[in-house]
Amino acid sequence: MKFWSFSFKSIHTNIAIAFSCLILCTTAILSYNSYRLSADAVTKNSLEYTTELIEQVNTNIQTYIGNMESISALALSNGDLLRYLSLNDPNTNEGIALERQLGNYFRSIVGSRNDIASILFVGSNGRALSDRASGQLKSYGELTDQEWFKEAQLTQGRVAISSSHVQHVFRNEYPWVVSISRQLTGHAEDSRSGVLLVDLNYNLINDLCKQIRLGKRGYVFILDPAGDLIYHPQQQIIYTRLKSENIPMILSSQDSSIVIGEGSERKMYTIRTTSFGWKIVGVTYLDELVSNKREIQFSSALWGFVCLIIALAISILLSFTLTKPIKKLDAHMKQVEKGDFNIRAAIESTNEIGKLARTFNLMIGKIKDLMNQIVQEQETKRISELKALQAQIQPHFLYNTLDSIIWMAEMSKMEEVVKMTSALSKLLRSSISKGEELVPISVELEHIRNYLTIQNIRYRNKFSYTIDVDPSILDCKILKIVLQPLVENAIYHGIKHKADTGHIHITGQQENGVVILKVIDDGIGMEPEKVKSLLSNVNLTEAGKGVGLHNVYQRVQLYFGDPYGLEFESEQEEGTTAILRIPAIMEGGDKQ
Repeated sequence: MKFWSFSFKSIHTNIAIAFSCLILCTTAILSYNSYRLSADAVTKNSLEYTTELIEQVNTNIQTYIGNMESISALALSNGDLLRYLSLNDPNTNEGIALERQLGNYFRSIVGSRNDIASILFVGSNGRALSDRASGQLKSYGELTDQEWFKEAQLTQGRVAISSSHVQHVFRNEYPWVVSISRQLTGHAEDSRSGVLLVDLNYNLINDLCKQIRLGKRGYVFILDPAGDLIYHPQQQIIYTRLKSENIPMILSSQDSSIVIGEGSERKMYTIRTTSFGWKIVGVTYLDELVSNKREIQFSSALWGFVCLIIALAISILLSFTLTKPIKKLDAHMKQVEKGDFNIRAAIESTNEIGKLARTFNLMIGKIKDLMNQIVQEQETKRISELKALQAQIQPHFLYNTLDSIIWMAEMSKMEEVVKMTSALSKLLRSSISKGEELVPISVELEHIRNYLTIQNIRYRNKFSYTIDVDPSILDCKILKIVLQPLVENAIYHGIKHKADTGHIHITGQQENGVVILKVIDDGIGMEPEKVKSLLSNVNLTEAGKGVGLHNVYQRVQLYFGDPYGLEFESEQEEGTTAILRIPAIMEGGDKQ
């Protein structure tokens, strides 16, 4: 039962086979005497059955290895793997982050399949990654000296499939596996490369072949193109030379059936070759097959032919009738998988299939309503939060600024009064929302210049500042008032408590379609715990600190998505760097 469920995954096929078997069994009871006399038919059917089994094993093995090749291709197509390979120094923060991401990716693949023993990537940069969160890899030199690594390099990007062997890539682990390895190369101008290894559990091939029954003594074994045994139920006996197979003849033969041996040891090899060169060989002992060929015409052939026609006709008709609405529903489900939530299944009956179609329609309608509701709620929430955040201008900042203007006016410092009043006017003007969520970076930088001018006058030239931004990104779009909290943080947490005059350096550039803006100060720096708390919910806003850094981080992620956001680097007595990453969006909403 296990074999049939493994071989036939279509309901249509299962129903057809079930009806065919039912009719054939009924007929077999009525034609028992004829069946006993039709030795040739039994023999022929047995041989055909053997051939079909071997064909099925061949198909299953090819499908299985093909799936593993697809998994290796999927892993190699991961952009993070190519980025990791292109790093000059894998020990950087980016390299460590990529190692963690790729390790999680490999573990997700291995965790989803119990037929994969391990996944390992060995790069030419001297590093190796695996799916193991723990477990010691062998040294880089020992890994690159193994046969699977050399074979992958020789095949130059094609899949290399090994014979069954004991694998030793992790210390103190010696699993029995079949290895699939493939080389990954960098860009055309980059000579770096790497090899991805996928080790398949040998037990799956062992279980697949063990469940095949070819008589009492029959069995299946598998050879690789070099003639080495991949699987044999008596493999240990073969290695001790107490039993042998005619391997040279098998390797030189095309797909066919070959009879060898004499007497009770007369056996037939049924040979099939996979697309990657493995030989699937079924061994059947002929003395176990009924060899009587005398009476075949009047009973077995006639009844068998009639029953076969009836069985096929009835089973095909019934299975088609029963599975037609299911296939239609399956087609609708595939449309939903592609994102079409407007499709509805036709309810053609009131039976279980009709009820299933009705439930399907209700489910799709509910999912569509929920998705629309979530989109509307998120959009409303995003707009509300954005407006609320842009409206936050702390009263203390206006009070202190106006107080400074009054003080300077009383001191007759008219030039500073004009300068500070002008900067405050421009600052307030840029803070007024005109319904635009995004502004050019040049406008945001002008806002920052006005803010720095005010703060510099207030703190009596406590700090200097420079703005060094690539002109090519000045027209890129950015959320309003996201740089001010970063500058504010640099002043209050860094420059304010420094004994000497501080300096704030603002830079901006574009890398691979991402705009990177940095606010760098040479203040007192922060402890690691303080850096971690900057973006936590606890540090939303502090009195006198302007718009909270956490809220800025949420605004960026809410508008642009998870790949973008805010991070900090800080070292005590050295200073702090705030790094803002956003997509490079030009006028009109087009990404560069």
